[in-house]
Amino acid sequence: MDLSLNYLGLRLAHPLMPGASPMADDLDSVRRLEDAGAAAIVLRSLFEEQIVRDQLGAARHAWGQGEQSEATSFLPDSDVFARGPDEYLEHLQRVRAAVAVPVIASLNGSTRGGWTRHARLMQQAGAAALELNLFEVPTDPDEDAAAVERRLLDVVREVRAAVDLPLAVKLARGFTAPANFVRQLEGAGANGAILFNRGYEPDLDLESLEVRRQPRPSTPADLPQRLRWLAIISPVTRLSLACSGGVHEARDAVKALMAGARAVQVVSVLLQRGPRHLTRLREELEICLDTLGYESMEQVVGCLNLLRCPDPRNYERANYVAQLHAWHVTEDWGK
Repeated sequence: MDLSLNYLGLRLAHPLMPGASPMADDLDSVRRLEDAGAAAIVLRSLFEEQIVRDQLGAARHAWGQGEQSEATSFLPDSDVFARGPDEYLEHLQRVRAAVAVPVIASLNGSTRGGWTRHARLMQQAGAAALELNLFEVPTDPDEDAAAVERRLLDVVREVRAAVDLPLAVKLARGFTAPANFVRQLEGAGANGAILFNRGYEPDLDLESLEVRRQPRPSTPADLPQRLRWLAIISPVTRLSLACSGGVHEARDAVKALMAGARAVQVVSVLLQRGPRHLTRLREELEICLDTLGYESMEQVVGCLNLLRCPDPRNYERANYVAQLHAWHVTEDWGK
């Protein structure tokens, strides 16, 4: 079984890769991921806030102001980030020199600005592609959904104007019409879309009366939402789609591919089980697809999307209605 396929114009040996995470923060871990068979290495994001803090620090130095400005007081402390902009670029260069597989850099931002200069620097540092993470939480009640989408599309256009690299946009789950937005991403110059970002949700500490954010590893229960939108979007776009979230076993990866993904990003299960699990995933992926009778990835990708599955209603509202009406209360309910 030939597992190779094209993603973002890159020829990958297979569709499995570690997603953006601390796993690629040091060269030893990066080499272990490559040895385990990673098709590509995705670095964790350089955040817009890091770049803004760096720029404000340079401005204070130039102006001779040693005290912290009001603007920087609203930014996260520098110690919450793995590395600053310059260190990120240096690390990207080292990783690129250490491995033979493509290295994908990542930017996380939601506003237009000079921080796109760092996209050009990432290209110069040897990135094979760039992920643009558009995660944000719209809190302005005067900004409607259309305005949010226009602003994010402007970010994509600005990054596309800055680099010639393949550009994949990582989406949050909260878009009203994801299929339409992905079509607009295509017009804005993106080459791919990743479904979906897993933003950490807040929780309330009742004793301290504080809002806390606790990392929650993904589980296979997170996968069905990805499958639905991969299946709906893949027939209507030329973008390379990737699945991120909920893939823990080879069968999960097969489902994502059949729904329309051309790449499958894995994080939580690798953090839990280590890089060697990636080797197992690749081996079991090949066995599973061979057992099902497939000979190439092109036969697999999208074979169960909205247009090609036996009953498209199972992705749509009709199935929701059918499931509700099929639900029965048992006699021992409430006992």
